[in-house]
Amino acid sequence: MIELDEIDRALLREVRADATLATGELGRRLGLSQPAAWRRMKRLNEAGVLAGRRLVVDREALGFGVTVFLGVKLAMKGRVSLDEFERAASAIPEVQTIEHVLGLYDYRLRVVARDLSDFERVLRRRIMTLPGAGDVEANVLLSEERLPGPI
Repeated sequence: MIELDEIDRALLREVRADATLATGELGRRLGLSQPAAWRRMKRLNEAGVLAGRRLVVDREALGFGVTVFLGVKLAMKGRVSLDEFERAASAIPEVQTIEHVLGLYDYRLRVVARDLSDFERVLRRRIMTLPGAGDVEANVLLSEERLPGPI
């Protein structure tokens, strides 16, 4: 585990807000030189604190107005491998995340759809036909707030 100081935390907050910032700009914002900001970024990358950079796509702007969280309980745990379920679920473009969880359900899926009828189509034709899929519980996302900054 890497020790983080206040400058590292501030750097992470800045990068989380805008991962496209150049190290020179990061340095200016934090009162560091460009080389000092670059060294800190390199250290965070090498330590695995920064695990890549992602582009955030506005799903609604692309016509995907509904997000649903599905709890999926496998019907036949012994007969179907977890890898097989995960591989098949990964092949469904509307499935954004697949989380293997402990609790009432075996998996939690984040699914996007254009509208509720589109979601119903995805559920019936794709999700319910996944290997081992059993009970499913759907929770429609009403709103989402992101917490600022890193953990």
